[in-house]
Amino acid sequence: MPAKPDRELPVLLREYRPPAWRVDHVDLEFDLGIHRTRVDARLTLRRAGPAGEPLFLDGEGLRLVSIALDGRPLDVTEYRLDEHGLTIAQMPDGAVLHTCVELDPSTNSALQGLYLSGTPEHGFLLTQCEAEGFRRITFFPDRPDVLARYTTTLRADPARFPILLANGNPAGTGLLDDGRLWARWDDPHPKPCYLFALVAGRLEVLERAFVTAEGRAVTLRIYAEADAIDRCGYAMDALERAMRWDEEHYGRCYDLDVFHIVATHDFNMGAMENKGLNIFNAKYLLADPARSTDDDYRHVEAIVAHEYFHNWTGNRVTCRDWFQLSLKEGLTVFREQQFSADMGSHVLKRIEDVQLLRRAQFPEDAGPLAHPVRPDRYSAIDNFYTATVYDKGAELVRMLAGRLGPAGWRRGMDEYFARHDGEAATVEDFLAALGEANEVDLRGYLVWYAQAGTPQLLASGRYDAAHRTYTLELRQHTAPTPGQDVKQPLPVPVRLALLDAGGQPLPLRGASAQAAVSECVVELRDAQAAFTFVDIDRPRAASLLRGFSAPVRVEAGFGADDLAFLVRHESDGFNRWEAAQQLARLAFDRVLAGDLRAAEIGVWVSTVSALLDDNRVEPALLAELLTPPDALELAERCEPFDPAAVYRAREFLEKSLAQVTGARVAARHGQLVEAEQGALDGASQSRRRLAGRCLGLWMRADPTAAAEVAARRAAQAPNMTERLAALTLLAHHGAPQAEAALGDFAARYADDPITLDKWFALQAQIPAEAAVERVAALRADSRFNLRNPNRVYALLRAFAARNLVAFHRPDGAGYALIEDCLVELDAINPTTASRLAATLKDWKRLEPTRRVLLQASVERLAAAATSPDLADILRRTLA
Repeated sequence: MPAKPDRELPVLLREYRPPAWRVDHVDLEFDLGIHRTRVDARLTLRRAGPAGEPLFLDGEGLRLVSIALDGRPLDVTEYRLDEHGLTIAQMPDGAVLHTCVELDPSTNSALQGLYLSGTPEHGFLLTQCEAEGFRRITFFPDRPDVLARYTTTLRADPARFPILLANGNPAGTGLLDDGRLWARWDDPHPKPCYLFALVAGRLEVLERAFVTAEGRAVTLRIYAEADAIDRCGYAMDALERAMRWDEEHYGRCYDLDVFHIVATHDFNMGAMENKGLNIFNAKYLLADPARSTDDDYRHVEAIVAHEYFHNWTGNRVTCRDWFQLSLKEGLTVFREQQFSADMGSHVLKRIEDVQLLRRAQFPEDAGPLAHPVRPDRYSAIDNFYTATVYDKGAELVRMLAGRLGPAGWRRGMDEYFARHDGEAATVEDFLAALGEANEVDLRGYLVWYAQAGTPQLLASGRYDAAHRTYTLELRQHTAPTPGQDVKQPLPVPVRLALLDAGGQPLPLRGASAQAAVSECVVELRDAQAAFTFVDIDRPRAASLLRGFSAPVRVEAGFGADDLAFLVRHESDGFNRWEAAQQLARLAFDRVLAGDLRAAEIGVWVSTVSALLDDNRVEPALLAELLTPPDALELAERCEPFDPAAVYRAREFLEKSLAQVTGARVAARHGQLVEAEQGALDGASQSRRRLAGRCLGLWMRADPTAAAEVAARRAAQAPNMTERLAALTLLAHHGAPQAEAALGDFAARYADDPITLDKWFALQAQIPAEAAVERVAALRADSRFNLRNPNRVYALLRAFAARNLVAFHRPDGAGYALIEDCLVELDAINPTTASRLAATLKDWKRLEPTRRVLLQASVERLAAAATSPDLADILRRTLA
């Protein structure tokens, strides 16, 4: 890797070189101020590369005040400064470099580095350093494979900044002679600079004691502003649950004396796992029944757990370079999914994970922004915090865990931690540790990490009655993706069962197996293969890819009757839901083709509606079984596609089901509401999920009666789950009560930005062409703030990503609205701009009229883009 990178060229995985300089210790001193902060940094440097190689330190937007090497001030001829950093040509093999820089946190609207959350009068200072934000704080080799120990001293006005936090353990505090407060923090664990954090301001605290399984006493603290601290109790409970779970399931205990979490409303991401000092988007930390839905509670629990689990999978063992990002993110998402499933329902959690994968990652894999889980190049690393890295990455880990089994997975993870604690690792290191701990070769799974695209799995089965054998034939194919025209076969684990006429699994025996099993896993390693089971009765149906054992699309040639059988009898909860989804897709295809009397539609309606009378079906699962695939998922089946036609076809399915179930869902809704107690246990959440689905169907069957009930629930429901569901239905169905209900909601939660975001988002998704003007008006509303990522995502991204009807209005008004916002946003926050721009990726798949309009919009944006982040997304979108 060159001493100074060329920022005009992409970074390539194949060109990785170890760092030329290591940093053994970092001593940081901050004199903090809203408009002016001074940072003194002493870096203990050690040459790790060839003799004579210059020292290059990344640095952006810094004003250099002074620089000294081993105590000697450097002349301006002894170093070089440019927009990317600092270069010193003549360096001894070991030295202490002292730099002093100044920066203005109040003007940092990119929310990377050190910045202000809130207003200058009432806000607080905090940092965000992943991926490359530390270079905005001080000069440093800003790459994840440079691990150092940090000591951080913070100094500030105690009236303005009574709370001073940084990574590690507290190492002293007091008052200086000039009356300023100081606090020192020492982190004993080597870490990359992207995990550095500080927080300074007026914050309230919730505190709890915790003792680890190893006997360490830990103080847990959650910090938030005064009006939010009373909403942090659930997050604290979730943190304790996550810490215990990690001890029990992975043997991982916490390793510092304190664990801190801080909530902010100004954050580009969901949360950040900085060592010992997690910083959270308040949206994913604050929760209370009056303002948080059941989904909010689940998200808080999952994200608190995710960031805590990073302490070992991300912090203690970090990634060597940003190409290995999924090594920490995909692995930690999988651990988070395991935890959430254990805290609730394994079946429902698996359904939710696959729904997210199909809504976000499968389309990404099929579009111009497709990239492998481990990319081979990037221009702007912030653009690779994607569903592919996180969610598909988690699916790859899940396949590995399934391949090894529970005991083997734990054995492999123990080996991984033992080998790489305190190091920066690679995907190869991960697979080697798992494999060698279990004496298996997992290198074949590297293809999954290197190859973009969603594999298509074709399955067919045949029964030989004379020999009582069943042969399953599998074939795989992955379509070309940008930069990868030729695809290799992947190892695809297929978990399966063969069901008899009553839905019971038949005993399976392979040609060489001794004992029969009710289900098994076969692994397709080549482009095609056949698997034969012997001494078996004729199956009624094959249950394939149980639990979604691999992130693939499956085509098994099942007809409507086969799928209806699986919906009624399948014993695997996930596959039962999957059969209902496939049956709905068959019906959707017929509606889109104009065959509104097709048999598939009637089979879907009759099959899923009959489940309403089956009291054995858990309510939340019933809600999912009654819901056809999301419109965005269905749109993936159509190319070119007319967004409005896709929406209308799905609505036809909804109304067809509602006409059959109207009276029953109305009665069921009444029963569920009567039983509502507002509790947070799983059974109560399950009932509320079904109540919302029943109300939605009732609204389509009898809009007048259902709207009256919905208006009452929007005003009087004892929990946010029901209130928001009712309000959304009123608005999305254009009910007469909608505007009054929206006004009441806005007035009630005017001082709560998180809940007000829900109000913005539900209006952004109203499926009517007039929603363009509504979103434009909300964009001009005084409550909208383009500098706040949460508000941008709630209004603009929800509109562009979720509103098929309005965003894709045939006159292009939706495209023009987002185009104008992106031009302005790029100058404020490039990260937020690039994430909003990713919603434009599907322009090539649109029908001709819309395609021309959106292409022109993207081309204008590409010509005007000023940030590397936005330019990279648009360049790849147009390629």
